[in-house]
Amino acid sequence: MRVAMIGAGYVGLVSGACFAEFGVDVCVVDTEVSKVEALRAGRIPIYEPGLDRLVEENARDGRLSFTTDLAEAMEGADAVFLAVGTPSRRGDGHADLSYVFAAAEQVARAAKGPLVLVTKSTVPVGTGRKIQAILKKTRPDLEIDVASNPEFLREGNAIGDFMRPDRVVIGAESDRAFQVLRRLYRPLYLIETPIVQTGLETAELIKYAANAFLAVKITFINQMADLCEKAGADVHDVARGMGLDGRIGRKFLHAGPGYGGSCFPKDTLALARTAQELGAPVTIVEQTIAANDARKEAMADRVVAALGGSAAGKTVAVLGLTFKPETDDMRDAPSLVVVPRLVEAGAAIRTYDPQPGHARQMMPAGIHFAETALDAVEGADAVVLLTEWNEFRALSPDRLKAAMRGDVVLDLRNAWDPAAFREAGLTYQSIGRQ
Repeated sequence: MRVAMIGAGYVGLVSGACFAEFGVDVCVVDTEVSKVEALRAGRIPIYEPGLDRLVEENARDGRLSFTTDLAEAMEGADAVFLAVGTPSRRGDGHADLSYVFAAAEQVARAAKGPLVLVTKSTVPVGTGRKIQAILKKTRPDLEIDVASNPEFLREGNAIGDFMRPDRVVIGAESDRAFQVLRRLYRPLYLIETPIVQTGLETAELIKYAANAFLAVKITFINQMADLCEKAGADVHDVARGMGLDGRIGRKFLHAGPGYGGSCFPKDTLALARTAQELGAPVTIVEQTIAANDARKEAMADRVVAALGGSAAGKTVAVLGLTFKPETDDMRDAPSLVVVPRLVEAGAAIRTYDPQPGHARQMMPAGIHFAETALDAVEGADAVVLLTEWNEFRALSPDRLKAAMRGDVVLDLRNAWDPAAFREAGLTYQSIGRQ
């Protein structure tokens, strides 16, 4: 089989490389010439564990190619995937679908015969119908089937999620579309991956509903952490006790400084706006958005309070800037709120992140980017753990104590052992734990 993947961003590049690993002939097309040239040269524009090897091997074996020519990418394709960006639209929070609609029109103009156009991008319910209208208006002479095949890729574990997914969702209305997509995902039959076959609107909504539910779950445990602190309870044990209930599950019950990334912030906002327009508001999601925004601000206040109520003249070491480990993604990361607030409060910031590429461009001026965690901690009055990269888990409390000027440690990810840090003479604070 052959597919064209429009968009060499996170979703398009990972999906294209994984389909190629399945044995499919994949051509990834992107309008950014420098990105395509870099990919042809083996340079990956994003950090995702294992992706460089996957791209290199499949490109070498001739199953994966890159181009800026849409017609070239579509030549002989059984399906064309839309994997372009759908950022939040400035001003109202709706998903910006201009890239999706423009790509759909370009596909229609370039098509030489019947094909299946698949939306891989996260799009609001009803988008598939609008794409159908664009295709019909642009090429009434062609039969182009529209399908929705939402992605459920976690940054840092995207390849595993694609190769061993919990489920594959296919939304379509024609037998041909279902058959083409089932053939593409045939390698997953060996591990008995459930295939959820639905209509267009249902598939579109499954993606938003899943992300919104996980965002609600994160926000719930964060608020439980605040309650635990007031009540003298331990949120770690509360989460474990909850998670052992099979109806709830233990994932996404880890208290922290709030969610970020490429999906949850924009998808919850888009779902809330769409639901309002349709007259069926999802108020629990609206409250989740507000609570998550407030939590990031509260984390900065927590640091200032730990410094005795003033950060002026203090040096704060911030460990981790990306929104989660194993990614260089800074979109809606808590650090984008916490660090500027500390700078405004008069603190000098020393920071370290294993993947600082995007962070260097987005942090306030004057931030010192250290080469190691211990270098960042040198002379600090306080250490703040914002992203729980594995290398931070092994940091010795005694070595931290020896490198610091002060003794305040704020573990905003509950990644460290409180007893070990206190035994080292550090003033340790975590989230929802005593």
